[in-house]
Amino acid sequence: KDGKYVSIGSIEPKFYQLLLEQTGLTDDPAFKAQRDPAAWPALSEKLTHIFKTKTRDEWCEIMEMTDVCFAPVLSLSEAPHHPHNVARGTFVDVEGVVQPAPSPRFSGTPARPPEIAPSAGLNTESVLADLGYDAAAIESLRALGTIG
Repeated sequence: KDGKYVSIGSIEPKFYQLLLEQTGLTDDPAFKAQRDPAAWPALSEKLTHIFKTKTRDEWCEIMEMTDVCFAPVLSLSEAPHHPHNVARGTFVDVEGVVQPAPSPRFSGTPARPPEIAPSAGLNTESVLADLGYDAAAIESLRALGTIG
């Protein structure tokens, strides 16, 4: 309804039944054909129609505290603030830049936090020196405008 998306993965019978209950489709005979690939386009169309009757957040209120295999599809600006991601520490703030935390996370060998990526060209001279360019060659590249 609001142009936002949800993800549904209710494949196993008990989760599929919960999905039908939460969407009001329990008595729709078409949904008895869950395992029939020929029926999937029509079922998908019906589900799409049903999901377009409410906003993503309305579906979250209905589905999130159930065992329906459901999740909102979050934008990059929403993801760091979702309660699940907050609880798991999925995102970190490094010098004012929110970014994914290192993964996987191990208690015995914790990863160090990510660093801010350097600005383009900030490390050009040191990288070229590490590659074997001497000061004269680097200056020549600068004079030619190859590097800034």
